[in-house]
Amino acid sequence: MDNKQLNSEHDLLLLVSQGDEAAFARLFHTYHQRLGAFVYQLTGSLSMAEEIVQEVFIRIWEKRDKLSQVSHFHSYLYTTAKNYTYSFLKKLGRELEHKQQWEMTIAADTGNPFEETMDARYRRIIDQAIAELPAQRQRVYLLSRDEGLRQAEIAERMAISRETVKKHMVLALRAIRSYALTHPETNLLLLLFFPK
Repeated sequence: MDNKQLNSEHDLLLLVSQGDEAAFARLFHTYHQRLGAFVYQLTGSLSMAEEIVQEVFIRIWEKRDKLSQVSHFHSYLYTTAKNYTYSFLKKLGRELEHKQQWEMTIAADTGNPFEETMDARYRRIIDQAIAELPAQRQRVYLLSRDEGLRQAEIAERMAISRETVKKHMVLALRAIRSYALTHPETNLLLLLFFPK
């Protein structure tokens, strides 16, 4: 990128930081497709990628007063998107587990054999998906899910970097999601795409 382009982007960020909506729209149109492709690589879902990109730009607009201090917007944008995607996927995984626990509780309270059968299917499918993960990825996921360890604690326990732990968690959740989607009879599709 030459100095003219750098100055142009700097000027654009300055306008956005001052609340210029037209400049923000230009910034969005410049980056949203490339950022969407990047987020899609992390999530494997077009709809999820679209939602995350929209949310990332909303956050940038809400914190626009800081843009005048950003010297490398590309790095700033992609780091923001990557961090938000990790948080989004982790939250999705937690909500899936909470739904499964809730359904198991309902089944236990009602004694409904159909509910028990569905819960058993959920657990069986998730366990099968976990069993197919590479050994290190599986251990990272299970330390998070079963022992409730944070990423820093997992990194210390396994003697790997936090970035490696994050990568394993993202890939594990993506693999589990993909595996679950091959079993639509369990209605996991609804749990994955409509977590609320």
